[in-house]
Amino acid sequence: MTTPGVTGATGAYYTPASSTVDRPDQLGKDVFMKLLVAQMRYQDPGNPVDSSQMMSQTATFSQVEKLEQLVNQNASMLVLQESATAGALVGRTATYTDTTGASKTGVVSAVRLASRDSEAVAVIDGQSVPVGRLTEIAVTK
Repeated sequence: MTTPGVTGATGAYYTPASSTVDRPDQLGKDVFMKLLVAQMRYQDPGNPVDSSQMMSQTATFSQVEKLEQLVNQNASMLVLQESATAGALVGRTATYTDTTGASKTGVVSAVRLASRDSEAVAVIDGQSVPVGRLTEIAVTK
């Protein structure tokens, strides 16, 4: 889905944002599953793991999987919302504060969506303005 005047940070049309976070201090579901299988494999046959404890661990694993699905869905919805919001800015009059602190007003001709390395930018009268500098948006008369 493309919106006229809305491009990604590289100038290409919308590219989905990543919904993964690299956290080396966190165990992933694969590690959790390996630990669970190792626990079952090496348990003492004379003193097996309590079934309620095993059910609790399995339920925890299921919760982790469901939470991952929710995170992915929320990331997708956020990207769609950002695209819709950016598209709504095109053609509107925007007031912003420039780098000297002066207030300027102009018409938004395009919007470049945020990427991992850059903030979303509105193009106002040929100037690239970070969306965070916008102070007012109005309907162009």
